[in-house]
Amino acid sequence: MATIWAGIDAGKTHHHCVAIDESGHRLLSRRVTNDEPEILELLTDVVALGDEVTWGIDLADGGAALAITILLNHDQPVLYLSGRAIHRASEGYRGEGKTDAKDAAVIADQARIRRDLHPLRTGDETVTDLKILTNRRTDLVADRTRTVNRLRAHLTSIFPGLERALDLTNTGPLTLLTGYQTPAALRRLGVRRLKAWLRNRSARNADQLAGVAPAPRDSGKVSGNLRRPQRYNRRLQRVFYTSALFSIRGSEESRRFYDRKRAEGKRHTQAVMALARRRVNVIWALLRDGRRYEPVSPTALAA
Repeated sequence: MATIWAGIDAGKTHHHCVAIDESGHRLLSRRVTNDEPEILELLTDVVALGDEVTWGIDLADGGAALAITILLNHDQPVLYLSGRAIHRASEGYRGEGKTDAKDAAVIADQARIRRDLHPLRTGDETVTDLKILTNRRTDLVADRTRTVNRLRAHLTSIFPGLERALDLTNTGPLTLLTGYQTPAALRRLGVRRLKAWLRNRSARNADQLAGVAPAPRDSGKVSGNLRRPQRYNRRLQRVFYTSALFSIRGSEESRRFYDRKRAEGKRHTQAVMALARRRVNVIWALLRDGRRYEPVSPTALAA
């Protein structure tokens, strides 16, 4: 019973196949186009050389997918050898040059002498669909990373401070950049109109862009931890902080809120930041409802 080993050095447009017998004698060496008729003809010629054929190949997908599918559909055993394994094994064969014919011969001989090679099998349709989806997702992630990096480079050349303040992996900062990219444009717009502009475009956490909302820092069973956000618009934060600081002197409601926070044990800066956050919430509610601010008198509060 004659046993044949056939090695295929797979390529994108062409494959090279070498078939050997039990002694390693070369029986066939042929270059074929990566096309079904030629691969079928090669299969017929190799099978005619012996009673049993074992195939080896250096690719598991891509350009070798058609050849592998044809071989498996004809119940041919196919073994996989990685390109690195072939490169290391080729150092033990005669000749210093590298050719497709030599690589195919190395693959065939390695399939003959090794017993630890991984056999290829017909893929399940579900696995194939998942592979397509995961490859697509990998491409989308790579495209998104390239786009964000390119946007950061452009923004650094225009407005370095804004680039440092914004996290461009979130939709809120990207929404901001669709309308305003320069310091002059942001100054002309102003804080209140900027917040309204972001809210009208459903930008989430618009107050965090201003740096007055604490960011959560939860992990596992530990929740409720808040910390100062690392990425925010420092100019907006300064505006709201200064506004809250002056409102303590001129507004009784702000003074009462500030005193209550101080009584709770908060430091001066923490109390002012809490007041700034509350003022942002009030401004947003007024913009949302289309109302003007009307201070409530102490008498009404007591009632």
